[in-house]
Amino acid sequence: MKDFDHLMSVWQDQPKRDQLSVEEVLKQVKKGVRGIKSQLYWGIVAMLAVLALTFVILFFFAFQSWLTYAGLFIMLSTMILYAFMIVRNYRILDRRDSTINPVEYLDDLKQYQRNRTKITGWFFYLYLLLISLGLSLYFIEILQNASTLYKVAIYTITVGWFLFLTFYYKKRIFRNEEEKLNLMIERLERLQGQFE
Repeated sequence: MKDFDHLMSVWQDQPKRDQLSVEEVLKQVKKGVRGIKSQLYWGIVAMLAVLALTFVILFFFAFQSWLTYAGLFIMLSTMILYAFMIVRNYRILDRRDSTINPVEYLDDLKQYQRNRTKITGWFFYLYLLLISLGLSLYFIEILQNASTLYKVAIYTITVGWFLFLTFYYKKRIFRNEEEKLNLMIERLERLQGQFE
């Protein structure tokens, strides 16, 4: 009986898991999602600007080589596909208010997380590969009459930029967003667990 009393006292002395405040969690989630939506919004704006510029170059400039047109078309189609993906992700986050139905909002966050995982995974590398291919084809004619030093400088800067995006920027930005998203999902799951 003594062991049982000791076991009961140890069990009762265990710290209780903190109960989350519904208002506080929803406020934090809304703030986090607002930051992600803002980042997506400016990504969409930048992508539309680059798409418009590429469209103008493709349809209003005359080039002699079909390779230049092929490169521009590859870049344009790749950017359109990426723009559709980020607009879809923005709409996932923007379609519901977290305060109305947190359970459905949690499902939306999980769907957004799955979509972002695709973008940060195979699609990011496919995107960079196609943009690199398009730029290479475009540069063939554009840099045809340029000096060797200028060609080397342009290709070096371009390759350096893609390496920077691949090995530094991608990991930093997507990891930061993933951590925020995981924290929001974990809080909403804990909140959901309190009411079950």
